[in-house]
Amino acid sequence: MSAAAGMGGGVQLKPVKLAGWRVIVLTLALVLLFGGLAARALYLQGFNTGFLQQKGNSFSKKELAVPAHRGRITDRNGEALAQSTPLFQVFVTPHGMQPSATQFTALAALLDMKESALRRTLDDADGEFLTLKRVPPAVAEKIVALRITGLETQRHYRRHYPDAEVTSHVLGITNYEDAGQEGMELAQNTWLAGKPGMRRVIVDNKRNIIDEAGAGRAPQEGRDLALSIDRKLQHLAFRELKAAVEQHKAKAGGAVVLDVRTGEILALANYPTYDPNQREVVPKDKARNRALTDTFEPGSTLKPFTVAAAMEAGKVTPETVFQTAPGAMTIGSATIHDAHAYGALTVEQVIQKSSNVGAAKMALMLPPETMWQMLSRAGFGSAPKTGFPGEVSGRLRPYKSWRPIEQATMAYGHGISVNLVQLARAYTIFATDGQLKPVSLLKTGGDVAGQPVIREATALAVRRMMEKAVLPGGTAPKAQVRGYRVAGKTGTAHKLEGRGYAAHHYVSSFVGLAPVTNPRIVVAVMIDDPSGGEYYGGSVAAPVFSRITETTLRALNVPNDAPLDNVILPSPEVPPVEEEV
Repeated sequence: MSAAAGMGGGVQLKPVKLAGWRVIVLTLALVLLFGGLAARALYLQGFNTGFLQQKGNSFSKKELAVPAHRGRITDRNGEALAQSTPLFQVFVTPHGMQPSATQFTALAALLDMKESALRRTLDDADGEFLTLKRVPPAVAEKIVALRITGLETQRHYRRHYPDAEVTSHVLGITNYEDAGQEGMELAQNTWLAGKPGMRRVIVDNKRNIIDEAGAGRAPQEGRDLALSIDRKLQHLAFRELKAAVEQHKAKAGGAVVLDVRTGEILALANYPTYDPNQREVVPKDKARNRALTDTFEPGSTLKPFTVAAAMEAGKVTPETVFQTAPGAMTIGSATIHDAHAYGALTVEQVIQKSSNVGAAKMALMLPPETMWQMLSRAGFGSAPKTGFPGEVSGRLRPYKSWRPIEQATMAYGHGISVNLVQLARAYTIFATDGQLKPVSLLKTGGDVAGQPVIREATALAVRRMMEKAVLPGGTAPKAQVRGYRVAGKTGTAHKLEGRGYAAHHYVSSFVGLAPVTNPRIVVAVMIDDPSGGEYYGGSVAAPVFSRITETTLRALNVPNDAPLDNVILPSPEVPPVEEEV
């Protein structure tokens, strides 16, 4: 019999015996391991429970922003110029959504998307929240009713501008988060925006919202903002400006209507323009508020300030005579020209005929500092402080660097730059008793005090001179207004080109006030580079002034100070009084 058979067909193994020291080491290792785990559990659960709570909350509790409703922007009469309408953002959570085929088809239809396009969009998602679209509340309700797991909606707002391109340069725009980006939307963003709220929610492991997690924070709604703009007058100014720019094939234009009592800007129009409701396409060359952010040389609209400076210095009276023959004046190597050779002109006629030679001779009677002080105190070289983002101050160089030819040309608006609101504001010294009024794009609701610049007698005298300029024999009879006496001054300035002035490119302008007996408004019009044949300020800008002024005065119920048949235009056979700077 074999040994195997002798053991009953099985194999008997001898038990392995570990050395005593190995048993001790193994036992100690196991004790230390389990002891460490117990200590860690005790620490986390007994002494540092906040850590576990924080980790748990990071997956189960979330804070969602609740947008605040942005305040409206209204005109001075409470009519809405900008308002936020509710939209709902439809988004997919990071773990994606699980729609049925029927749900997917319905969702694509509600989002106005092709199913293939929606599928590509979802496939491109990379584990992040994916916004599909912003939809109106009614559509959002239908999407929620589909009950698609992983698909959520959240309230947002979109800014709407009822008057679109008419008010775009004043209002500006907001971005997709309803935050101001340009114009008064940006300037008053803190006032309008309010403060967003916060919603605490519980989400599952797929980040789907399953419940509320305690009290959140209610949003603080934005406040309404009332502008000084009158919506009807804004439409009027825009309509007339657009028509003039297109008629004269000009590059651009601007118009400003200013209440001289309150300093409020009743209308501020620019053309070309853009539609702020179409945020995707906002051309930069059309988005600028040129009346505040662009400068130009004012040309002969500056002559009344030269006259005022000479009168304040006691150098001239309205009857003082200047010899302007032969219609030219040489200073050093430069020659100043008039459009016509007028001969002897009184100071009043220098304004009426817009004589460059007469204005230059007046300026050279004054120390440079005296003339600079007049222009500086009238607001030139300083921003008008409307609060509008990007408004510019223009350029008024220090008088110590003036050469005689520069002082002479500045007398008729060359060598100085202004913006249109700044120029309109400066004319308030002639519309009041000599005070420069502050200007505002916000509704003020009452008369404001100005800063004294010239004597009342000087203001009245210059006002009478400017009234002569709009009558037959002056440069702007087309500025006359039916039923009202008006006063103002034309400008026809050569545009800068390189280091000199372009021979056939002009800025045509007119600034005036009405009614003369008790001025209520100042209206300034600028047409940039008219190329349709006419370019004189009296032919291009003055008619725009007339139409805007008449409608504005009637809208404000300003009493007539002249008969309704007061407009007297020159005979067609009589050549117009021209100016050229």
